[in-house]
Amino acid sequence: MSAQIDSDGSRLRVSGPITLATAAALAAAADLHLKGDVVVDLSAVTEVDSSALSFIFEWRRAAQRRHCKVSFCNLPASLASLAELYGVTDLIPAAA
Repeated sequence: MSAQIDSDGSRLRVSGPITLATAAALAAAADLHLKGDVVVDLSAVTEVDSSALSFIFEWRRAAQRRHCKVSFCNLPASLASLAELYGVTDLIPAAA
């Protein structure tokens, strides 16, 4: 199964797996979706590995380059656990 990003204005919804097989394409999609401040909803993510953190950090860097903000909501428990394990939880901007 491949991952996809659906847009609803300034809210983006990622669905499917964010793994080594999909993370690079998802990270590259920042160019298409970061036209201003966005919230990325991860509630429909079905599987993650450490590549999901790479995806998040690439979107953060892309947002900084574009002088906009990106935040994330509804992180899957497995992704939150990985972020905690690697000590990067505070580096993931949470949606208000």
